[in-house]
Amino acid sequence: MATPTHDLAAEVLELPAEERARILELLIASFEPKSKAQKAWMSLAQRRRDEVRSGKVVMVPGNEALTRVKARIS
Repeated sequence: MATPTHDLAAEVLELPAEERARILELLIASFEPKSKAQKAWMSLAQRRRDEVRSGKVVMVPGNEALTRVKARIS
């Protein structure tokens, strides 16, 4: 019997961030694996991931990012 969606989601959300990101990549690729837009988004996401991993870019907590965005548009 298949696992109910809410149970599966709860289980996935307990995984470490890197594993959740890999699952997200697989899910996104499953929608339009051959589209140019999909390839561009995946390339951008992978580049940004690599920049964070290398230390070239530092991640900002969500609430701080929102504060910065609000300040720019106010």
